[in-house]
Amino acid sequence: MTELRRRMDEAMIVRGLADRTREAYLWAVSGLATFYHRAPDQISDAEVQAYLLHLIRDRQRAWSTCNIIVHGLRFFFHETLKRDRTTFCIPSPRQPGTLPALLSREEVQRLIALAPNLKHRTMLLTTYAAGLRLNEVLHLRVGDIDSARMMIRVEQGKGGKDRYTVLSPRLLDALRAYWQAARPRLWLFPSSRTHGPIDPPALQRAYQTAKRRASITKPGGIHG
Repeated sequence: MTELRRRMDEAMIVRGLADRTREAYLWAVSGLATFYHRAPDQISDAEVQAYLLHLIRDRQRAWSTCNIIVHGLRFFFHETLKRDRTTFCIPSPRQPGTLPALLSREEVQRLIALAPNLKHRTMLLTTYAAGLRLNEVLHLRVGDIDSARMMIRVEQGKGGKDRYTVLSPRLLDALRAYWQAARPRLWLFPSSRTHGPIDPPALQRAYQTAKRRASITKPGGIHG
């Protein structure tokens, strides 16, 4: 997929897509190719639709995640492969009829304490304590932690905007303990397989594992 990946990434750069959008779109195409064990340009629309069904029904991926995957795959087929049209899609989500189930403070404390390892525990604590979204946590760099001003710099957050968020003393202590153990260089939470940040599914799995260990049965994902 090297040549296709290069062509797709160059097409996204030319169109001014943000770095995180490019990463998400490339991840979407990589996931499709991995699922079928074939080059993505050899996969039909019907197979893409079957893959989306698998993500929703079998892997229970959130609609928002699948929507990003659809956008990424459409970009690949339309802009990289120059196909006139594609037929795969996902329906719009139904509007929820009830309020989301929120975790109590005690449940959050128990969940974080039961995370699989120090890295995942620190990631979940950072998500909660700094009020960060999934991709914002994943793309934190070591230099984004400003202990002098007790702030965390968030680059290219939702809407492509940079912002600062609060760094609490307890979170700073946890981050220092994590840094002493892991010694990350560029990315605060690097992938063990690549030179980039950890993949989104890894943090989602860590959250679900901690949730099971904490015997929390409320529905909802890490954003909740």
